[in-house]
Amino acid sequence: MIIAERVKGGSTWLPFARRRAIRFLTSLWVLVTAAFLMIHLIPGDPVRESLGLTAQPEVVDARREALGLNDPLPVQYWHYLTGLFRGEFGTSLISGTPVADLIGDRLPATVQLAVSAFLVVIVVAVPVGVLMAVLTKGGRRRGGELAFTSSSVVLAAIPEFLLAVGLVSLFAVQLELLPVAGNDAPGSFVLPVLALAAGPAAVLARIVRVELLAVLGNDFVRTARAKRLPARLVYLRHALPNAVTATLTLGGMMLASLVAGTVLVENIFAWPGLGSTIVGSIQQKDYPAVQGIVLVYGTGVLLVNLAVDVVLALLDPRSTIREA
Repeated sequence: MIIAERVKGGSTWLPFARRRAIRFLTSLWVLVTAAFLMIHLIPGDPVRESLGLTAQPEVVDARREALGLNDPLPVQYWHYLTGLFRGEFGTSLISGTPVADLIGDRLPATVQLAVSAFLVVIVVAVPVGVLMAVLTKGGRRRGGELAFTSSSVVLAAIPEFLLAVGLVSLFAVQLELLPVAGNDAPGSFVLPVLALAAGPAAVLARIVRVELLAVLGNDFVRTARAKRLPARLVYLRHALPNAVTATLTLGGMMLASLVAGTVLVENIFAWPGLGSTIVGSIQQKDYPAVQGIVLVYGTGVLLVNLAVDVVLALLDPRSTIREA
């Protein structure tokens, strides 16, 4: 049963905003706590492992004291929380530099890669999905529908790292058309963006087609056709906006997955972002750096989900009504 959370003359926006804020802050607190406990749940002494087995005991003790690891756990947790409010993520065990500086240097490259891939997904998937819906509506062109469905399933099933390796082998090694590493030139974006965007674009194109086909069968579309409106207006002004809700929801989820997918792709293409940094930090057992990067990735996913909820509520105010 749907119960509108509004009083006479009131609105559902305030309860909606309150619920979303509580959900976001609760999820953020769980993420922060999990990131804090990470360094304490790992077996062994992280400082000893990062400095090496040959490090002198006094050097290890001095580093632990400097990092506050000799304090009681509640005290460390409080210092960790207050440090985050000041924009401090701790200190690297390897370099001794603030983790916030490390993240600030590498985060822009990861954002560039993820946003570029997301834009490619939207620009490619939506027109392709609309075109296939128009071409195959009413059961027409069965062969084209089968080819589109089969190719999109295969493309979506290929893991990002495997596609990235294949692209490197073909376009960088054999054909020597594109650079294989770094982000110094515009051409260096092509292969990593394609590796990230190909699978999500195939999935989103299928969703757009299915949603648009469902909308094209509604009465208001038939009414628009009965008025002899141009096909372009029927599809773009009447049909597509009503199919955008599911597309936007899935697109937001894909943006979150694209951010996470940058970890593998960045390492294959030697992309100077957070993905390659976190792998190097794990190999060097630099746990404060891993903590900070995990926290940034997790917060990014939470913010994307929050933004999708807000945009969906703007497009469809009925989503601000709680189900009870």
